[in-house]
Amino acid sequence: MATLLLSLIISAVSILIVGHIIPGFDVQDFGTALIAAIVIGLINATIGLFLKIITIPISILTFGIFFLVINALMLMFASSLLSPGFSVSGFWAAFFGAIVLAIVNMLIRSLIGASK
Repeated sequence: MATLLLSLIISAVSILIVGHIIPGFDVQDFGTALIAAIVIGLINATIGLFLKIITIPISILTFGIFFLVINALMLMFASSLLSPGFSVSGFWAAFFGAIVLAIVNMLIRSLIGASK
């Protein structure tokens, strides 16, 4: 339970940081970022997992870059559910947001020694 809570907090902080870095990736406050982290986690665990499985061949051909496209689409979907507090203004904001989100998430986890 503590691991799940820590993971949600790390994801929420990462989402807030991405909101400050990427134009068009807007997060209202920490509460909204926390809700977005939950929704993104649920979307990735269901729809995202399914999409990643069926697109394995194209992901192999693109050396995994296509997974970023899927993550961008999942961010856009979450944005459509959580607007106006969490909004992603277009595909490129979502794409670069997915990249920065992965990097920031990884950096925070490595700094505090949290495993996924």
